[in-house]
Amino acid sequence: MSSENEQPGSDAQDAAPEQLALIRETVRQAKVPRAKPRTWRGAELAPELPVARVLVDKGVLHLDRYFDYAVPADLDADAQPGVRVRVRFGAGRSRVQGGRREGGGLISGYLIERIAESDYTGPLAALAQVVSPEPVLSPELLGLARAVADRYAGSLADVLTLAIPPRNARAESKVSPPAPPAPAKPEAGTWGRYGQGPAFLESLASGGAPRAVWNALPGPHWSEELARAVAATLASGRGALVVVPDGKTASRVDAALTAVLGEGRHALLTADAGPQKRYAEWLAVRRGSVRAVVGTRAAMFAPVQNLGLVAIWDDGDGNHSELHAPQPHARDVLLLRAAHDKCAFLLGSWSCTVEAAQLVESGWAKPLVADREQVRIAAPLVRTVGDTDVARDGAARAARLPSLAWQVAKEGLTRGPVLVQVPRRGYVPRLACERCREPARCKECAGPLEAQDAGPLHCAWCGRTEGQWHCPECGSFKLRAQIVGARRTAEELGRAFPSVPVRTSGREHILESVPDQPSLVVSTPGAEPVAEGGYAAALLLDGWTMLGRPDLRAAEDALRRWIGASSLVRGQGDGGTVVVVGEPTQRPVQALVRWDPVGHAVRELSERAELGFPPVSRMAAVSGRPEAVAEFLAGAELPADAEVLGPVPLPMTDPSRPKRTGAAPVGEQWERALVRVRPGSGAALAAALKAAQAGRMARGAGVSAGESGVRIRIDPPDIG
Repeated sequence: MSSENEQPGSDAQDAAPEQLALIRETVRQAKVPRAKPRTWRGAELAPELPVARVLVDKGVLHLDRYFDYAVPADLDADAQPGVRVRVRFGAGRSRVQGGRREGGGLISGYLIERIAESDYTGPLAALAQVVSPEPVLSPELLGLARAVADRYAGSLADVLTLAIPPRNARAESKVSPPAPPAPAKPEAGTWGRYGQGPAFLESLASGGAPRAVWNALPGPHWSEELARAVAATLASGRGALVVVPDGKTASRVDAALTAVLGEGRHALLTADAGPQKRYAEWLAVRRGSVRAVVGTRAAMFAPVQNLGLVAIWDDGDGNHSELHAPQPHARDVLLLRAAHDKCAFLLGSWSCTVEAAQLVESGWAKPLVADREQVRIAAPLVRTVGDTDVARDGAARAARLPSLAWQVAKEGLTRGPVLVQVPRRGYVPRLACERCREPARCKECAGPLEAQDAGPLHCAWCGRTEGQWHCPECGSFKLRAQIVGARRTAEELGRAFPSVPVRTSGREHILESVPDQPSLVVSTPGAEPVAEGGYAAALLLDGWTMLGRPDLRAAEDALRRWIGASSLVRGQGDGGTVVVVGEPTQRPVQALVRWDPVGHAVRELSERAELGFPPVSRMAAVSGRPEAVAEFLAGAELPADAEVLGPVPLPMTDPSRPKRTGAAPVGEQWERALVRVRPGSGAALAAALKAAQAGRMARGAGVSAGESGVRIRIDPPDIG
């Protein structure tokens, strides 16, 4: 700027305020106003169907219904059924302006339908905002969500929170491509090893709806077989949905689908994908661009168009049970979808759950199994080491590894990797007296003592270090490990086989695969990596630990975990050997030796039928503080055939461990009652419990499961 422009009284300085005002006005006009939720005071309503029925995202049972809102004319085009909306909720009758209710807090919801007039006689609040014109809630998904909410005594809003992922504007703005043409009918491939396998694929390809419980042969072919079932369904012009327990398994099926179908023909829905990618994949499915889906439990609600097949792999895995309310199980949701959509159903696993056996026993599904000759070819040789063998084995007492297991591991390492399954992670999670086996406990709080990473003894509850422990029962000063963790096992094996690399796989770090080279792979159950070419051998240690759990499913779960690890081992013809350290007389150990998970499940089902336990009966768990549980059960109008078991005290929550869903607050003593009914009364039981809980919430007694709250879970996975 020149010096003359700086002189006082110049024309440039006089014009400066006008220029600044002009700049501000230009910026103000150019700035796009943000869409803000409005009350629409005085605005005209939509000329047709001026009332919107909305489900508000509150999630509390006493508000589990639709609310009517007026539709402003400016929102008429976008306010279509299935879109996300924002509404004002909680305004009183006194806050009315111009015949329209105002006030209340803004809350999200879904527009369910448009109607001509409301049943409500008072003034209506207006829709505040249509978040997006994308219809994300279809009538089919709404019907499924309502069925799940009714089955599990939950709210529709909670189910939709599980079913519809959060919105991502960037993903929503992208246009999805048209669906590719249907692929050709696949060859049977390894499905030929099963007697009815080719016929099952043929039925899928021809548009049929077969229902099967598939006991898969051990080995790596299961993912390809699952992909061929999906391809056969797509060949008929329909969609397919596959639900697996975890991301590691989803990656295997994803790779198999890519190999069978090619790129871009299926969607992968897992939490690891990130919000934008996951929502983009979900939108592609909803828009019909993709008709095949594989994913973890959240994918059980995937809006696949023209659904022809629902499949679930390893339904006994605990990851299939949702942690958030109303805690549905993926298997039950897929059963509902198969019934509502009249589509095919496939339940596959190396093992067999009692629920799967019941589906076959009732005639609802057909068994899809291989003959015994095929089983003998594919399964490894299983050998056992019982308590008597361990007592006579000096090496087992000194090093915890029985001589047979040591010999099998040594021989297996000459041919490839060896898998070692340990029930617990960590170093030495629990300790006991060496002489009398009395658990070692803290002197201050009676919590369990443990040693991590060869450090000093400390309490798992209060953290207090224990310097000089001695057994209060027998006076001994020596300790033994009740359960030795994976890291301690890896350390011991490293000393026993110093020239062999030792890898660990557990909760902190899960390996997906290991090379076909001599190595020891120490893993906790469910975290076993896949070995290229299969493991040469496997050692299943501390079998008594899993069998000794005080739970109805302990035997079933132990067998499932053993078979899951053993299925990664090469077949007996290729030298594959499994050693299980467990009492040979135990039924799950015998089933593993015979490789007969179906027979074990059928026998378990028969025993549960005699005792009236699930799945032969329907059951609900009611937990909370003793006075709250008693009050709840006294006020609930249970079905006439309902039987209340308990209540009984629940174990106190361990403050040193991650809090489990549904666990009592730290320091509180809770009780749990089980309510049991016959299968035909399951819906009535859920409705009665839901009504009782809604009544408590309406009175303010159960808004949160705190001091006076009660938690309800239908079909609890663990009942002790």
